[in-house]
Amino acid sequence: MGESEPDRIAELQNEVDQLKEAVASHAVVDQAIGMVVALGRVSPEQGWEVLKEVSQHTNIKLRNVAELILVWGCRGDIPGEVCAELEAALDRYGPTEVPGAAQE
Repeated sequence: MGESEPDRIAELQNEVDQLKEAVASHAVVDQAIGMVVALGRVSPEQGWEVLKEVSQHTNIKLRNVAELILVWGCRGDIPGEVCAELEAALDRYGPTEVPGAAQE
């Protein structure tokens, strides 16, 4: 059975919306990888792994971790749990200290 034109248009609009979201998400993740690369002096591949590990260990979606890292770059604040996991993940790829991390 063929779809009606309005149904097909709605389906295509939904697909376009999903593609737009994917492109936006990809850009956010790429920018966060860039920050991790610069911060931790790691390769882009290692930066990707760091983001994945932080996401897995904090149970926060990767895109949201990336957003938190970008906000941190602008405002200087990041949730403690994310900061701790970011430091730990970067330590696995070479010892470094996250700038501005709480010194306790």
